[in-house]
This record gives sequence, C-alpha cells and structure tokens, in this order.
Amino acid sequence: MPVDITKIGKRGTVVIPAALRKKYGFEEGSQLIVEALPDGVFLRPVVTLPVEIYTPERKAEFLLNSTITTEEYSLAVKKVRNMGLDPETIPHKKPEDR
Repeated sequence: MPVDITKIGKRGTVVIPAALRKKYGFEEGSQLIVEALPDGVFLRPVVTLPVEIYTPERKAEFLLNSTITTEEYSLAVKKVRNMGLDPETIPHKKPEDR
C-alpha cells in the first residue's frame, strides 16, 4: 500500500490526502470514529441511518396489515381502537381466511 505523510495542524487537525478522502467518501463535516490501537490510531467513517418516527396512524396500519387470520385481525382492530383510532379510517387490507 502506498504511504502518505501529513502533519498535525492547529487544534490537532489532520489533513487526509485528497485521494484517500475521495476513496473513502470523506467530506468536510464527515464524522469519523477515532480508535486507539496498539500500533497507532485507526480512523473510519461513522455510518448513520435516518430514524423514522412513526405516527399512531402508521403504527395502526402496520398492525392491521400484518394480520393473516380473521382472529389476528380482530385483535389488531382492538389494539387500534385502544390507540384512540378508528380502524375504518386506516388504509389496510383485511385478511382472507383460507
């Protein structure tokens, strides 16, 4: 592997060579994990995933659509009503017993 040399600047800043920034997708403001290892310091990108906050209506939709039998559906309807929602106003497909 090729080796690059860089300097530590003011406030401990380290300039990562452009080719490595491009290769690993580092951009200004990117977050890195800095890990101390016996041989030195290891830098790697932080992976962040957006968190979706579900509304009560979306939760009710999940409950109603995840049922397979009419018995499960009846229980889901009760849970949705306990959430203060009307199951008839929630878009979903009722299960068909086989």
